[in-house]
Amino acid sequence: MGAEQAGAVCPWREMGLSDQEYQQILELLQREPNYLELGMFAVMWSEHCGYKNSRPVLKLFPTAAAHVLQGPGENAGVVDIGDGWAVAFKIESHNHPSAIEPFQGAATGVGGIVRDIFTMGARPIALLDSLRFGPLTENRARYIFSGVVAGISHYGNCIGVPTVAGEVFFHPSYEGNPLVNAMCVGLLRHQDLKRGAASGVGNSVMLVGARTGRDGIHGATFASEELSAASEERRPAVQVGDPFMEKLLIESCLEIIAGGYVVGMQDLGAAGLTSSSCEMASRAGTGIEIDVACIPLREHGMTPYEIMLSESQERMLVVPRAGCETQVEEIFRRWGLEAVVIGRVTEDGVMRIRDGERIAAEVPARFLTDECPVYYREEQEAEYYQRLRQFDPAVLPLPQALDQVLLQLLAAPNIASKQWVFEQYDHMVGINTAVPPGAGDAAVLRLKEAGSKGIALKTDCNSRFCYLDPYWGGALTVAEATRNLACTGATPLAVTDCLNFGNPEKPEIFWQFRQAVLGMSEACRVLETPVVSGNVSFYNETNSQAVNPTPVVGAVGLLENVEQRCGLAFGPDGDLVYLLGPWPAEMGGSEYLSQIHGVEAGPVPRLDLQLEKRVQQTCRSLIASGTVRSAHDLAEGGLAVALAECCLGRGKGAVVELPAAALTGSRPDALLFGEGPSRIIISFPPEQESSVRAAAEQNQIPCYRLGRVGAERLQILIADDLVVDLPVAALYEAWAGGIPRCLNQPSM
Repeated sequence: MGAEQAGAVCPWREMGLSDQEYQQILELLQREPNYLELGMFAVMWSEHCGYKNSRPVLKLFPTAAAHVLQGPGENAGVVDIGDGWAVAFKIESHNHPSAIEPFQGAATGVGGIVRDIFTMGARPIALLDSLRFGPLTENRARYIFSGVVAGISHYGNCIGVPTVAGEVFFHPSYEGNPLVNAMCVGLLRHQDLKRGAASGVGNSVMLVGARTGRDGIHGATFASEELSAASEERRPAVQVGDPFMEKLLIESCLEIIAGGYVVGMQDLGAAGLTSSSCEMASRAGTGIEIDVACIPLREHGMTPYEIMLSESQERMLVVPRAGCETQVEEIFRRWGLEAVVIGRVTEDGVMRIRDGERIAAEVPARFLTDECPVYYREEQEAEYYQRLRQFDPAVLPLPQALDQVLLQLLAAPNIASKQWVFEQYDHMVGINTAVPPGAGDAAVLRLKEAGSKGIALKTDCNSRFCYLDPYWGGALTVAEATRNLACTGATPLAVTDCLNFGNPEKPEIFWQFRQAVLGMSEACRVLETPVVSGNVSFYNETNSQAVNPTPVVGAVGLLENVEQRCGLAFGPDGDLVYLLGPWPAEMGGSEYLSQIHGVEAGPVPRLDLQLEKRVQQTCRSLIASGTVRSAHDLAEGGLAVALAECCLGRGKGAVVELPAAALTGSRPDALLFGEGPSRIIISFPPEQESSVRAAAEQNQIPCYRLGRVGAERLQILIADDLVVDLPVAALYEAWAGGIPRCLNQPSM
């Protein structure tokens, strides 16, 4: 093994490799690896880089469509939006670093996902996030929550990319292991699309951007193990970001692409220079030779091992066109950045690392990528599954004051206003945000460069549903994300996903994972939303306690005319309020059941995907025709919470009369607070009522008249019984103050 690791008993175990994997390395190389080579195998064969536990399952996803220009396997997915324009997007996790160092963990997560976008040749135009924390009653959860939000806002605001949408959820399962998922979206012309391939034997390989330091070494393996009390000692594995340098990197990289100087480019993310170089070589079927002595360093005395495994931020690997090195150097110099030739593309398929004249490592690139072991893990239905789904919520007492239940739900952190979060983000930088956070079910951005077009963006996941029933929870997540796009008027194009689960070596966890992917895959097929990029984050456990399965979906939709966008707020007095979709709703797995009764059990709602598709189509057509003034889907908190949220948009009340027929086979609390898919509240002028009914009939979906917009109160009657009668001001006070109260801060 060489002198570098003298005294180590089992260095491969220290690096996260199993004995079996080490034997596989010996068989591939037909010799013992040296310490650097072993480190390269360790990071590339980690779950974070190699997807060794998830690859077979990920093949279940539909990934192709006529408008998909680039699917999984590259730095980001790319879809065509017409007229020579495309959008690139991807979501990734930075969970473990954020648990150890919330501010830098979240900030560098943003930096990494932004680099994945502009390496494709796209200008980053929007950020989104999906965040999970422990209950805000816990001091550490409040500390992590505040630090993560600060880190996201710091990085995004400094690079001038607006954070336009996201979601925040609190649950005890995330207390020791928060989830911090960041998504970025970019805009590009078709001809500017670049891929991360090291093509052209003899071409130079250049390292551009920041200098290399010791931060983040073995960050990829750190992300591929469970958290424990010892994890605090891994603080050096968390990188430190410089968003101002990232801004310079964005502009310089886009300039060399526009100048036609680039063959291929790749971000130095997890596993640093090792992953970027061997992945670029593997994609092109070439090799790469690198001399670490040529690499600008931030610290003295760094070894080849430290240089190759460093995850220092704000760095890119560039393969320029032959003879264009000088132009590339000059552009980066003008932006105040370094760009140096550190090697060349070779024809032998080998990753060869030199330290001057000495060969420090020599491994075929495909050994590090294609030969990564793939595991078909045992799966076993979770012990709790049948037991919890048999729980009947009807055995619970019916609350006496349903209007007080509504106030409690509005104040609950999972439903309450997230203004405390998004007011820290500059969501208007670039002045393209047409529907900002809180104003609609998804964010909407103008694409001024692309004429009248706009895009809608949303992240979503109901992890409680996914825990109680992973298959239907996964399907419901895709349905809700695309439904949110439909409520703005956008047609869903594709999705990216971030699959957050516990230890896949445990059969129950792997069952959760595979079932969720099966449900998501079926929903994506029916709703015609291919999965074009994504990330798997396993080992989200603390002291062997796993997080709830959290397969987050980031959805992107297209509006041909951004001026036809729709928000969620009720319009003028007198407008009619309708429900598109069915009455029935389930209390199983609902926020109502959790918050009011302290129960997380029961059957989750079943999803009729064909009905879901028709409801979304109906909503989009009504928005496109100018028929409706508002649209809002029913999610956490059910019908009553959705009505309240529509009132809060502009401070408008409403009188809603639910017929006795709506109660058939149900209870008042289930009708008001039960949750179910394929349901959207719309409002429109009375003269459009016949058009709405005709559209619903044409698409064969149920629709019901609920009432009218008016006054400054929300009144809900069930069969002439007034069950909710609250001023909009009281609704707002509960909703707006929910999170600040938990943080002991003044209300907004």
